[in-house]
Amino acid sequence: MAARRLDCVIQGIVAYQNHPPMNSFLHRLTTGGLGSMVRRCGALLAVFLLPLVTLVFPAAVHAANWNADTLTVPQNAQGDTALLTEAEVKSGRATFNQSCGSCHASGITKTNHNVGLDPETLALATPPRNSIESLVDYLHDPTSYDGEYSIADLHPSLRSSDIFPKMRDLSEDDLRLIAGYILVAPKIQGNSWGGGKIYF
Repeated sequence: MAARRLDCVIQGIVAYQNHPPMNSFLHRLTTGGLGSMVRRCGALLAVFLLPLVTLVFPAAVHAANWNADTLTVPQNAQGDTALLTEAEVKSGRATFNQSCGSCHASGITKTNHNVGLDPETLALATPPRNSIESLVDYLHDPTSYDGEYSIADLHPSLRSSDIFPKMRDLSEDDLRLIAGYILVAPKIQGNSWGGGKIYF
C-alpha cells in the first residue's frame, strides 16, 4: 500500500515539475535564486521529502496522538471504559492486519462498502458493535448488520474456524486487542478509517 502511494506521489511530482510555476520555482532553487545552499536544501526537503515521509511512515505523523484520550475505548454497553497501552494497540493492529486486513484494510469492508468499521456504522448496528465486548462477541459469532441472522458461514469467526483457518490460532486476548485497535484506529486516522474508496 505504501509503495503504491509512493508511486502516486512521485508521478504527481514529475507531472507538477512540468507546470510553469513549478518550473520557475525549480529554476530559482537550483540556480541560487533562493539564497544559500542551506535554504535551498531546506526548501527541497519541505517540498519533496516531507510529504513522502507522511505517506511512508504515517505512524510518525500520528505519534503525538498516543495519549489517554486516544487509548481509552468503550469496554461494554454499560458505559465502562478500557485504557489500552500503545503496545496493546500496536499488537492489535498487527493481528488485525494479519487476520482481518485482507477484507478490512483501513476499516473498509471490501465486500460491502456500505458497512465499514467506522464509529458511526458500528454504533448503528443491531446490537451496537462499538465496544470491546460487543466486537469480541461479533468475532465469536457474527450476525447481519440488523442482527437478524448469523453470518458465521460468510464472515471469519471462532464459530466458523473450520472454514476460516486464520481464526484457529486467535486467543481471547487476541480478539480483545483486535477490538481495541478497531476502536482506537479512527481516533488516529480520522475519517479515512472506514471511509472507503473516497480516501484511496
